[in-house]
Amino acid sequence: MKLFKALATGALIAAAGPLMAQQQLSIATGGTGGVYYPMGGGLAEIINNHVDGYSATAEVTGASVENMGLIATGDADLALALADTVYQAYAGTGRFEGQQLGMVRGLASVYSNMVQIVTLQGSGVTSLDDLVGKRVSVGAPGSGTEINAQAILSANGITYDDINVQRLNFNETADALANGDIDVGFWSVGAPTSSIMNLATTQSIVVIELTEEQMAAAREADPIFAQTTLASGIYDGVADTAVLGVPNVLVVSSEMSDDLAYALARAMFENIADLRAVHPAANETTVEFTVAATPVPLHPGAIRYYEEIGTEIPDHLRP
Repeated sequence: MKLFKALATGALIAAAGPLMAQQQLSIATGGTGGVYYPMGGGLAEIINNHVDGYSATAEVTGASVENMGLIATGDADLALALADTVYQAYAGTGRFEGQQLGMVRGLASVYSNMVQIVTLQGSGVTSLDDLVGKRVSVGAPGSGTEINAQAILSANGITYDDINVQRLNFNETADALANGDIDVGFWSVGAPTSSIMNLATTQSIVVIELTEEQMAAAREADPIFAQTTLASGIYDGVADTAVLGVPNVLVVSSEMSDDLAYALARAMFENIADLRAVHPAANETTVEFTVAATPVPLHPGAIRYYEEIGTEIPDHLRP
């Protein structure tokens, strides 16, 4: 298995066994200000502690779109990505038109992102329509956040020509809002996320709520969207807010051995409390959520584990 240069270590390598005897696994995540990175680090620790013969490292990446490419080239062994990005990669549609990545397989679905559209109190932005003419961060280039932002905007008649587009990662977006360099930022990420939490400790933030009509338009354009609620108190001063959500998928390649995929799925679910201790988003990480939310076929090794514990796998999730 290839291991590209580690930009961040998700966990210490397991002490048992000599280093050279262990195969290295790379987990592609996202920026340090989101949920993918701590989730990837928690998964790496589970692998290091519970999958014999393997050690893992969480890597900082540009998130969903880049991660699909890393799986395709073998430069990552596991990757976290938004469900719509995963499906587009598998089907060769959208951002992956003409470059279908048919080797993409699901190992599990782990939690739902919430599309959080954040501004500061006093910005004059109170609705999606108010974004016209404003400086808007739509997420890092090629990220799942940008795909979600563009889908929501275009479904509601707003193009990039109507806004001053900035492509910033989560931490950069929070800093730019705090410094007055942008007016609005998109996050498509599990809640809470550290970059928004940190912003809310120094600024009075507002999470823009879409109207029912705007949500319906976005869901018609991209059926993977689902309406969910950002609960009151997750961020200082923010009440219950209806937002759109997108599942996140843990992806591997069809070239991964069945035994390894089985071992990874088993280790994760048998030690899920360890992942939940790392980030509360993992409270959604269940076998039931995996079966309901995964948009591409599951790896046969993962299917073996799920069936072993009595889970019925629908036909559309079989390769």
